[in-house]
Amino acid sequence: MITELYSPTAIRAARSLLERSDLSLEEGYDEMVGIYEMDTLVAVGARAGNILKMFAVEPSHQGGTLLADMVTELVGRGLSAGFDSLFVYTKPEYITTFEAYNFALLASQEKVALLEYGKGLERWLSSHRSLIRTGTNGAVVMNCNPFTRGHRHLIEQVAGQVDNLYLFVVAAERSLFPFPVRMRLVREGVADLPNVLVLDTSHYAVSNATFPTYFLKKNDPVARIQMELDLILFSSRIAPFFRITRRFAGSEPCCGLTHQYNETMKRILPLYGITLTEIERIHSASNGVISASRVREALAANNLSLLEEMLPETTMAFLRGSEADVIRDKLRHDKEVTR
Repeated sequence: MITELYSPTAIRAARSLLERSDLSLEEGYDEMVGIYEMDTLVAVGARAGNILKMFAVEPSHQGGTLLADMVTELVGRGLSAGFDSLFVYTKPEYITTFEAYNFALLASQEKVALLEYGKGLERWLSSHRSLIRTGTNGAVVMNCNPFTRGHRHLIEQVAGQVDNLYLFVVAAERSLFPFPVRMRLVREGVADLPNVLVLDTSHYAVSNATFPTYFLKKNDPVARIQMELDLILFSSRIAPFFRITRRFAGSEPCCGLTHQYNETMKRILPLYGITLTEIERIHSASNGVISASRVREALAANNLSLLEEMLPETTMAFLRGSEADVIRDKLRHDKEVTR
């Protein structure tokens, strides 16, 4: 019988089972379930949103149906929670195991494989079939938190180098500006560029905020692994569908993590026939390189003159309206918390 694990005693038992399986208990899950034999926990698994993780079966009980039972239970719970697609990150040696449970492989690198239940990628790609264009196609992937003059400059430069530019806006809700707002500001900010096609990444950008690490070793380069998996998924599944052969990114003099991502693109993309071009960033008159993080700092300080230097009129119009009040309130709250 499958039991929900929530008591301190049950969580300690789950941690012990995971550690005996060379895994670790990772906080931030919505629910954890397990199977007991007598009073001993012999199988465990968890769900965090649409991600299934932390599967472990006592070695003496492997080879039976316990793992299948856990996967089936958590898939059912995920679907009941309203997710139409569910994902599992696992070690590459377990790809065939999860494929037997109707998961499809999305991408794999030496340490990690990403699989999906529900054929969501197929549906997402099919829903955008009308956007396929012939010619030289390029891509930019952006978070746009919010859309700045720097984003606009990069897109203008890139749009002149390709026949069609696919502008992917990261859909994950991990930003100050909610995804619907970010998407709207991007669309408004590039509405005059006829060869720019704006679409979201849906679930298919591997976020460092949701990438689980419970099965990795302490000395594994987590950021590099996550970046490689994200780029392999883009290059092997998304780019071929849209006939993308070029990708563009802004140069990164400020953020070390974004610089590392650019360097990883230089290694991974050519393996799939995709050329990377870096575009030099533009500067504001008084604040150096324009970046979304500096925009958020100026917004928190209510520095309107600096915001006008760094933002296009479409974004400024949003910030002048009442819709932006909730964003200002959140900035004010975060500032008070960190005092």
